[in-house]
Amino acid sequence: MANETEGQQQPADGRASEELRAKRHESRTSRTYAFFLRDLEARAGVDRALAERAAESVLCTLEQRLMGGEVKHLEAQLPQKVRDMLQRCPRHEGLPPRKFKMLEFVQMVADDLDTTPNEAERLCRAVFVTVREHISEGEADDVMGQLPADLRALWIPDV
Repeated sequence: MANETEGQQQPADGRASEELRAKRHESRTSRTYAFFLRDLEARAGVDRALAERAAESVLCTLEQRLMGGEVKHLEAQLPQKVRDMLQRCPRHEGLPPRKFKMLEFVQMVADDLDTTPNEAERLCRAVFVTVREHISEGEADDVMGQLPADLRALWIPDV
């Protein structure tokens, strides 16, 4: 009898264990995303909604610029919810990457956020610094290696 009861309880325990793992994963995912956004909010001096919109706009635009497998490498180091946000970005879906310089980059972000180029540049810098703090130094160097000199000025934090 005890064996029958144990056999019946194991699937329930297995499901409970899986549910607990899923809850922990979701909690960890939410915490890393919240941490990323808090950093960006503080750095840019903006509220949560604008921080999310800025992160999505800037990173989506950056992904349009990166060649080869670099997008996947960068995304792999970003918080899961940031990766999910970029998966929904329709601007580069199915399109090959293309080269453009800083002024076009900033204008694309300004148009997307319905703001001035100066404000867009400020937000780009804030997003880039925040991203650099959340990825490895090697990955940051790899991304920088694909950017033209004028766009690197946005990627490299002011010293």
